[in-house]
Amino acid sequence: MIRVGMIVVPGFEVMSFAPLSVFDAANITLGEQRYEVRVLSETGGRTRNSFGMEIVTEPLGCAQFDTIMVGASHDIAPAPPGIIAFLQNAAGSARRIASICIGAFTLAQAGLLDGRRATTHWLYGRELQSRFPKIKVEVDRIFIADGPVWTSAGMTAGIDLALGLVERDVGPEAARVVAKALVVHHRRSGGQSQHSALLELDAKSDRVQDALVFARANLHKPLSVERLAEAARLSPRQFTRVFHAETGQSPAKAIENLRMEAARLALEQGRSPIEAIAKETGFGDRERMRRAFLRAFGQTPQEIRNASHPLASF
Repeated sequence: MIRVGMIVVPGFEVMSFAPLSVFDAANITLGEQRYEVRVLSETGGRTRNSFGMEIVTEPLGCAQFDTIMVGASHDIAPAPPGIIAFLQNAAGSARRIASICIGAFTLAQAGLLDGRRATTHWLYGRELQSRFPKIKVEVDRIFIADGPVWTSAGMTAGIDLALGLVERDVGPEAARVVAKALVVHHRRSGGQSQHSALLELDAKSDRVQDALVFARANLHKPLSVERLAEAARLSPRQFTRVFHAETGQSPAKAIENLRMEAARLALEQGRSPIEAIAKETGFGDRERMRRAFLRAFGQTPQEIRNASHPLASF
């Protein structure tokens, strides 16, 4: 049996418990008690969550754990010394240690992320990097598994991380069955982006939205301002003015961002040759896409593909 301990602090975010449902579903779908989950706090006893509800917790040190998870607190203030000491000791005995959302700050405080890749909620990525410069923060990730230490992005990404743990323990088919039982449409690989270029553009008018939808469906074709303006039923000059006013970007920059998002998704989720992806997403050739990726992400397409499968290298 795999024993999992979830550490919480007073005021912890209730969504920290979402990943625990993965282990519960795994027990049900596998037809056996593969996971035993316990909720821990520094001193044990009743601990109130962000909604004001109380849960009975066990004190740290009450048992040995295969997997330790740090739940998200209500802020990024330093964790209690007892929790830090427990995590530092557990690093030598637990098989793996993980954090949910801003729980990464607690792992960082314990020194467990030094020299490792890690992620957290995108709102706090810069703060994590600033406070703990020894970490390689990759804020645009769903979750990262760097050796025995796992970190996830915002709250729901903890579900993806937990499914990744189940996949590591019992295989990809079992993880797929668990995801289906939870009505999770698709288990996102750790490398997937936290952001959507189309959502970030946030176009207000139907005409600009129509142009963006047209562009996304035709990334493999040349997309001039004239062609986009035609899709928006505006003159090129009027379209350019309205587009920039609504999105804060030029049409050319927006199209490049959509192409990079589509190319990145293809790199992360499939195995098509990079040259083919470059053509399908409108970059034309591999070198042009490579230059765009280096400008935007600081990584080549091949490096992003390699990083998108965190389970494969452990």
